[in-house]
Amino acid sequence: MSLPATFDLTPEDAQLLLAANTHLGARNVQVHQEPYVHSARPDGVHVINIGKTWEKLLLAARIIAAIPNPEDIVAISSRTYGQRAVLKFAAHTGATPIAGRFTPGSFTNYITRSFKEPRLVIVTDPRSDAQAIKEASYVNIPVIALTDLDSPSEYVDVAIPCNNRGKHSIGLIWYLLAREVLRLRGALVDRTQPWSIMPDLYFYRNPEEVEQQTAEEAAETAATEDEGKEEVTEEQTGAGEWAEENADAAEW
Repeated sequence: MSLPATFDLTPEDAQLLLAANTHLGARNVQVHQEPYVHSARPDGVHVINIGKTWEKLLLAARIIAAIPNPEDIVAISSRTYGQRAVLKFAAHTGATPIAGRFTPGSFTNYITRSFKEPRLVIVTDPRSDAQAIKEASYVNIPVIALTDLDSPSEYVDVAIPCNNRGKHSIGLIWYLLAREVLRLRGALVDRTQPWSIMPDLYFYRNPEEVEQQTAEEAAETAATEDEGKEEVTEEQTGAGEWAEENADAAEW
């Protein structure tokens, strides 16, 4: 795929992909995923060619940007690790998110309350989102999917090869996809300038860890307030003593 040099994978993005373990695939390789394999490690894990990942990600971004109404794009993730990323992607690009369980019949049964007629479907995992892919094939909706090396590719039109099991890898792919879509739409004019949104915003966060962090911050805030009150009390006490001494001196 010949593209202008501005679309080339930058060293910074390559470092992000490697740091998020996007290049670590499965031990088994599906026949249609063989072109995306770079090599195999001694422990049996296959390494994905991140150059191919970037090419397919750009192709997917160009398809998404070609749809005039962003609400006609449905981003789906029934897996827990991808739900936050899907919601953030929808918030930044205007797509329609389905985070959590996909209601059967959402694309085929017009009687259901959740019925939709999208022009494009993006899924996080072809296995966990198999129902959505199956219904999209019934009504001729193109599908973009984040696929691992052992993921089924039936009814998937554009497969983005990546590690779709890790929370950092899933979040980073959705982040890069949203950024490229905004660049193609013209919302981010200068490609040399970094996006103000950080990839961490797309990563899954454990609710228990969030609660623990909130409790620790509240405890630190309370401790700081207590220290401030003690200092104020000491200052008031010192001021009172000084006033009493001055009063005694005046009487003398």
